[in-house]
Parts: sequence; structure tokens; C-alpha cells
Amino acid sequence: MDLKNLFKKINFDRKTQPTKKDAPSHWVKCPECNALMFFKEVENQNNICPKCNFHMRIGAQRRIEILCDEGSFVEHDATLKPTDPLKFVDKKSYKKRLDEALNKTNRTSSVVSGECTINGIAAQMAIFDFSFMGGSLGSVEGEKIVRAVNRAIEKRQGLIIISASGGARMQESTFALMQMAKTSAALKKLDAEKLPYISVLTDPTMGGVSASFALLGDIIMAEPGALVGFAGQRVIKQTIGADLPEGFQRAEFLLEHGSIDMVVNRRDMKQTISDLLTLFSNENRAS
Repeated sequence: MDLKNLFKKINFDRKTQPTKKDAPSHWVKCPECNALMFFKEVENQNNICPKCNFHMRIGAQRRIEILCDEGSFVEHDATLKPTDPLKFVDKKSYKKRLDEALNKTNRTSSVVSGECTINGIAAQMAIFDFSFMGGSLGSVEGEKIVRAVNRAIEKRQGLIIISASGGARMQESTFALMQMAKTSAALKKLDAEKLPYISVLTDPTMGGVSASFALLGDIIMAEPGALVGFAGQRVIKQTIGADLPEGFQRAEFLLEHGSIDMVVNRRDMKQTISDLLTLFSNENRAS
């Protein structure tokens, strides 16, 4: 196997998400079925194509609007910012990439964390935004998740983490990889307190995120068609030297083979999460 191929950009095998160039202003073109729709129609459908049920990628703010009761989300730790301890430079410096991500998203990290209510039930939430450096996991993201866990323990609330990530942030090297263990250890404390952790996998959930907290939930659910895995399909195929089953990293395949608990349409996600939080709450009272 040519080792150089391991360092090529991973192809997530997902049709491109709509961009301004794909359709006229105020219109959205579905990347799956190519249907052309007025953007308000797509927005009213929770950014799901009404023609083919394709779940388009959405940012953290849109996710909050869909899942949280109106006006209930209170963000925490918004002032945390990444540093550049390694002075890392690839094609660009890490600092420049962070500045570009800030200008693009108006956020300082790929995770938005805070407290909200979901159908009246209070919970702690951490949401990945893929538009910030591919939702990569770095020191700040790991710290935000750990602090969300600590608040859940302190307030006796459930925790919801919504993943959309390409994996650990290479510009932080071992500092990023350390977050896998750090977040997993924090979740062990949450488990000891018998508090629920619901993990929601969205497209894509890859690399170090899938290899740590994303697949440690008491309940693991995924959106339809979400890509979930560690390495990309091409890398795995070259490593094992064999063909892979079609769609083997898709949510439906993982459900069929027992790796996740459910695949939930985005329209039903809020009600499903609130039902689970209620169920866990009743079980804790009974015990």
C-alpha cells in the first residue's frame, strides 16, 4: 500500500450541499434529487428536501431553533478561544484558519454549548457546527463538552451532544487527541450519577469524535443518511484490501447491525429527545 495515499483528503462520499451557485437567489437545489425549491419551503421542512427526504447539513444556530423551545437556549462558555501552542503551519497558519472560521461563522469554536428546555424539560446541550473548520475537535471544544457535563451533574439534568465533525483537529495534534480521553472520562462521571446522555449523530460524524464521546451515549440516534465512521471508505479499503458493503458507514447500515439505537427524522427529533428525557427522569425517580 502506498503510504502517501493515507494523507490524501478523505472523500466523505456525500453529495455536495447546496450553495449559492447551485440555484438562483432565494432558491435551493437538493443535492440528492436536484429538485429546485424556494428556500422558505425548505426552511419550513427543517431543511429536509420535501421531494426525497434528503437531510441537508445545518449549522448550530439552526439546530437550536429546531430542537430547543423558543428563546430557552442560554449559551455558556462563548468566550473560550483556541490558542496555537504548536505555532502550526500547513498551507496556512493555524491562526489564519481560526480567523477565517471566525469571519465565516461568527464563532470562536466548532462547539456551541449551553442550557435549554426541550418541550419544557431542562437539559444541557453541546452542538457541533461543521462550518467551523469541519466541526473539528480541539482543546476548546473538549473543554466546552466537559463543562457541559459538569453543569449537567450539578443541576441534575440530561446531556445532549449533537455531533457533526470530521474528527480531531490536526493543527492541535496531541492536544486535540487528548480531548477524546478527556471527554470520555467526564461522561463516565455522568454515568456514575445516573444521568442520561443522548448522542445525536449527524452528517458527518467521523474520526476521533466517532471514536470517543459520539458513540458513548445511553441512547445513540442518527439522522437519516448520516455518514458515521472512523476512517474514510477509501483508506479502509486500501488497508484491508477488500471491497466494502455498500453504504456501510451510513446511519441505516449502523442501525441494522446494532451500532446505534435509532434513526430519527429531523422533524421528529425534538419530540423523541423529550420523550427519552422524560423516560430517563421517571426511571431515576423509581430507582
